[in-house]
Amino acid sequence: MSSIGGKKRESSGSGDFGKKVGLFEANVIAINPTIEEYKDILGMELKEDSKAAEYLGETKDGNSYVRIDVWLKDLKEEANQPLKVSFFLEDKERENKDGTKKQYINSVGMCSWAADENDLADWFAKDRDYRVAYTGEEDLYNFMRTWLADLDYRDKDTVLQLEWKKIIRGNVKDLKDQINGEWAKSIVALATVIVKDRDGESKEYQGVYNKAFLGGYALKQFRLVDYSSKKLQESLKNKKPRDLKGHEKFVVNVIGEYGCKDYFTFKDLQDYNTDDNLVASDAYISEDGADY
Repeated sequence: MSSIGGKKRESSGSGDFGKKVGLFEANVIAINPTIEEYKDILGMELKEDSKAAEYLGETKDGNSYVRIDVWLKDLKEEANQPLKVSFFLEDKERENKDGTKKQYINSVGMCSWAADENDLADWFAKDRDYRVAYTGEEDLYNFMRTWLADLDYRDKDTVLQLEWKKIIRGNVKDLKDQINGEWAKSIVALATVIVKDRDGESKEYQGVYNKAFLGGYALKQFRLVDYSSKKLQESLKNKKPRDLKGHEKFVVNVIGEYGCKDYFTFKDLQDYNTDDNLVASDAYISEDGADY
């Protein structure tokens, strides 16, 4: 007589499944899920002491912050567990290090830097409301513009704005309302593995790069061309931005000085093998180097 039963395995919410690296096309299935949504949507039961569903906090400087967790479901492999990309928004206006410029954000989520708002370019300010941006907004809005791709951002009546006072207090209803909405499309995201030192021991965590995304249609470009090639990467970095295609700009963003510092590959989503991650300074799998 067969018998299958027992207590359902609990999850801390940090991801107890095998780690993944690579590019994948996904739909957004949850944003800042509640404890109940963790179970019903993500299939995870949080431990009683889990902080996974707590999204508000305070920085060392005393500024309020909110973490926006966006859960993505791979369209190719239904068996894959959802992956989480996080955005951190701080209640602090964003300015450069020497305080000479501020970042501005307009009514369709585009950002620009200027010493004075009178210096803002027409492409940014003409026929658009704008204000000084808060820390972290640029990354979140870049994601939103890719995700909500069926909005016509060139139309003067289009608006992509979240009420800051609501967001910084953890109210993400306006974001959640867009899941499976009329403007939502699939996106391409980059799964990474984060390596951190914890009490002298190296720990690896699942991550998703949060500074660049592509429309779902773009994944095929990475199956046609090997963007792991360092020669090709150098060629792309030497091009003028206006001469780069969308997926090429994505590559330049990821490999750039301020790009992804974690371990990744420009191949399709695959199981992560710790043995492949040989050189900490090389944050990606190179197919023409000694680390492949």
